Amino acid sequence: MIKHYQKIAVAIDFSKQSMKALDRAILVAKDNDATIQLVNVVDTKSFGSISAYDLNYAEQLKQESLTKMDQLKNQVVAAGVPVVDVVVKEGSPKEILTDLSGVELLICGATGANNLEKMVIGSVAESIVRLASCDVQLVR
Repeated sequence: MIKHYQKIAVAIDFSKQSMKALDRAILVAKDNDATIQLVNVVDTKSFGSISAYDLNYAEQLKQESLTKMDQLKNQVVAAGVPVVDVVVKEGSPKEILTDLSGVELLICGATGANNLEKMVIGSVAESIVRLASCDVQLVR
């Protein structure tokens, strides 16, 4: 049985793989008359302890991400998906992406922008597949 999705989230880290995931999300959303939620996480976990980094740096990254995400939102709407939400959060991508409210399908790139984390800790995509409560689609 093919599931009909109404709310699709796509993980955006602005890497080439996440842009491929966005393209896929647009196709799936149009096929399902679904909404898209663009989700970006400013990975403050990689900053180390709070005392080790300037909180203004995280806020600056968040503002830059919001600007880029608004541009992506406009592209998605222009591609034919009328309802697009933008979410930019600070924290751990693994935790935030596996705890999205009301999302029925999460689409993400098989690899992302953070190659160091993939080698040392394990990929965000692998954690999403294991821990997400919704369907997951990885895009290569």
